[in-house]
Amino acid sequence: MPNELDPLVEQWYEHRDKGGLFQVVAIDGDAGLVEIQHFDGDIEELDMETWRNLAIELADEPEDWTGPFDDTEPDDLGDTEAPPPLRQPGEIP
Repeated sequence: MPNELDPLVEQWYEHRDKGGLFQVVAIDGDAGLVEIQHFDGDIEELDMETWRNLAIELADEPEDWTGPFDDTEPDDLGDTEAPPPLRQPGEIP
C-alpha cells in the first residue's frame, strides 16, 4: 500500500518494516528525486515512485543525532561542559 507522506527536508522517517531511521536531506522537484540519509550515514537517492512505495512513518529526531557522523567528537558539538559552580559572595576562587 503506497504511503501518502510527502518528503520534507530535515524530516526524520522510520521504516515500518525494517525499523531504521532516515532523514530527507534534499529534494529535486524537477527531476522527481528525493535524497535521504540513513542514520548510519549511507546516502540514497530515490525517485518519487520508489518513495511512494516505502513502508514508512514520521519519526522524531533521534536523541543521538550524530549517528551519520562517524568522526564526531564531543568537542565538535560546541560547549558541552557544565558551567563552573556558583560562588558565594566574598568567596575566594
